[in-house]
Amino acid sequence: MNQQKSPFQQLDYTLLFLVFLLMCISLLAIYSGTTNQYVDIETNRGFFAERQLIWFAVGIVFMIGVMMIDFEIFKNLSIPLYILGIILLIWVDLFGAIRNGAQQWIEIGGVISFQPSELLKIVVIISLAHLLSRLTNDRRDPSIRSDITLLLKILAVGLPPFFFILKQPDLGTALVIGSVIATMILVSGISWRIIGFLVMLVVLGLAFMVYMHNYHFAFFSTYMIEPHQLERIYGWLDPEKYASGFSYQTVQAMMGIGAGQLYGTGYLQSIQSQSGNVPELHTDFIFTVIAEEFGFIGATVLLVTFFLMFYRMVLIALSCNNLFGTYLVSGVIGFLVFQVFQNIGMTVGIMPVTGLPLPFISYGGTALLTNMIAVGIVLNVNMRTKHYMFQSEEIS
Repeated sequence: MNQQKSPFQQLDYTLLFLVFLLMCISLLAIYSGTTNQYVDIETNRGFFAERQLIWFAVGIVFMIGVMMIDFEIFKNLSIPLYILGIILLIWVDLFGAIRNGAQQWIEIGGVISFQPSELLKIVVIISLAHLLSRLTNDRRDPSIRSDITLLLKILAVGLPPFFFILKQPDLGTALVIGSVIATMILVSGISWRIIGFLVMLVVLGLAFMVYMHNYHFAFFSTYMIEPHQLERIYGWLDPEKYASGFSYQTVQAMMGIGAGQLYGTGYLQSIQSQSGNVPELHTDFIFTVIAEEFGFIGATVLLVTFFLMFYRMVLIALSCNNLFGTYLVSGVIGFLVFQVFQNIGMTVGIMPVTGLPLPFISYGGTALLTNMIAVGIVLNVNMRTKHYMFQSEEIS
């Protein structure tokens, strides 16, 4: 028996509330993190917080727009979106604006600017979800040969954006694309023997890079890695040695987090955050503000909020009776989980600095729009998932 419900009757209000809670945390942290650092806008202490609020409003519009479209339509849009995304990446490679040593932006009329690599996260998720939903239905009798074929097709779709973004260079976003590819491989049903082989290849690749660094450094530093990326790795491996150089941000951030202790120093009362000792405090290192001013308890509240959000998404993926919808939600979970882990990890020193923002928290327009669109996709899938009583669900 099919329970007849309109899509909006199945709206996940818990997930919406968690996003709203993250929005509130973001505005508080951005306001605090920019209060004393930007003297050129001292007359308006809430400049960045106000702009972030505007971006949240725009993101909500985009999220609702995505929710209004039946997610099945995304199948028909996957190829045009993918082609458009590749064209935009080529455009960035040829004519993109350079900021902070990276060519990642498209500027229109000197007024509008956006980062195509951020939008490619969603495009790759949609493209791989369409590919997997179509091929999974055709794999009636999985074998090693069919698994290898499926793996090659996943890589054929995912690797071109990965390498284009890596060339900008934007290692952080490239790794996010890699996390989406890895997530899709894990949920695709490919044999664990093949997945184990891929893990072994990654380990061997890292070992090869270590070998080249130790014995062929000139070639390694010229052709295999960017100078700033190597500096960040040095700073990550030995933060005390490079505390005044490569690892300055990380050391200052950890000092701020440690100063927060259990209850925090109080809102707008932090030492590290309010003194401006932590660069990029309102973007990459915003977790420092939260941990210093609200302490271990505040940081835990943020982490629990993220955990509950991902838990809700996992439930939506498991309850969906449409393969395309399941893969869509899985891809969203993959890229958001990786970004949260990487951002907080680099702030506390367990991961190298990559410049990835903390989803829904860090200041930034394009990244926030991408995250809101991703949530819209998840809500869309849940709204249009058909629930059955007294019979098993069939996946189509």
